[in-house]
Amino acid sequence: MFTDPEITYLKSQRLARLATVSKKGQPDVVPVGFEFDGTNFWVGSHSQDIFLRSRKYKNVRDGNRLVSLTVDDLESVDPWKPRFIRVNGVAEIQDHNGIFGEGKYLKIIPHTSWSFGMKDLKTDGKFFLKTNHRK
Repeated sequence: MFTDPEITYLKSQRLARLATVSKKGQPDVVPVGFEFDGTNFWVGSHSQDIFLRSRKYKNVRDGNRLVSLTVDDLESVDPWKPRFIRVNGVAEIQDHNGIFGEGKYLKIIPHTSWSFGMKDLKTDGKFFLKTNHRK
């Protein structure tokens, strides 16, 4: 479960980096547009033709469903204040009507997340807060 500060941050962002792995074990990291529904992440494309030919789609379609997603930005450069949420999870291909319209999307189901730099997030003096999303 994401905290309120994490949800606020995730809903304020539109770009992320998604890592998938090919059948041959080659990692692939790409910038993606995403939406967050409060629990899961949805990654699609403005063009189904492009999306269905993408490496990320093919990697998940071919059975490599483990993914990592990072949402990050700089709140400030002076002083330096990075913030991010990193998610490890499982991706599924599903029909969805989302930010890019109707079509196929990758639904990313979080298993574990780490966050840094979120306002009002209590980390007990630690830099990272690890959250287990499995029930």
